[in-house]
Amino acid sequence: MRAPSNRGLTLIEITVALTIVVVLFAAVVMGVGALTGAKAKEASTELAGTIRALYDTAALSGRTCRLVFNLPGPKEEETAVTWRAECAKAGATASQKRDEELKDAQKSLKDKVADDGRFRRLDSDDAPTLQQLQEQEKSRVEDAAKFSDFSSEDVVEKTLPSGVRIEVWTAKQHQPAKSGVAYLYFFPQGYTERAQVWVRQGDNAWTLTISPLTGKTKIHNEDLKVPHT
Repeated sequence: MRAPSNRGLTLIEITVALTIVVVLFAAVVMGVGALTGAKAKEASTELAGTIRALYDTAALSGRTCRLVFNLPGPKEEETAVTWRAECAKAGATASQKRDEELKDAQKSLKDKVADDGRFRRLDSDDAPTLQQLQEQEKSRVEDAAKFSDFSSEDVVEKTLPSGVRIEVWTAKQHQPAKSGVAYLYFFPQGYTERAQVWVRQGDNAWTLTISPLTGKTKIHNEDLKVPHT
């Protein structure tokens, strides 16, 4: 009788075994990451750095900047959360203040016309009318308040890993924004909005609180409530 031979594993069998081990290892790592919220914690740290950098950018450049968050809805679980930065050409103003600015500009133009005699009358054929001057100044102010994409070494567009979600609250909101578009503004005078941002992964939550006067961002390893306004 012939004794059975001790056959070794073939290359294909070794490859299949290694593939199974890699898949199982990856599943374990992902499971542990979801339990600990490692990706959310990393995103919180990166977001805090971005907030500080954009606060400094607005304060030093004299421009109003904002973080734009794109937050997928509950039915868009496969869509990732993203954020990016935008800055205006100058310091954007609220509508009430803008009206006052236009009135002051119109008065200044009328006084200048009366003083230097460059125009015979504001409504003459060879001089711009008051309405035209108003429209020109309005266009200038609105153009300065338009936002365009901004990036730097410390402020870059970010796409978060799958499973990480963000909620954004500012003092002008009653409830945190959980879907759609949310904004966090930074003003050239060296202040920002009172705000909280939640970064979630599974049952884990990190809350970022932003100081309006200093732009300092503190990361809390807990799910804080919306402040009373």
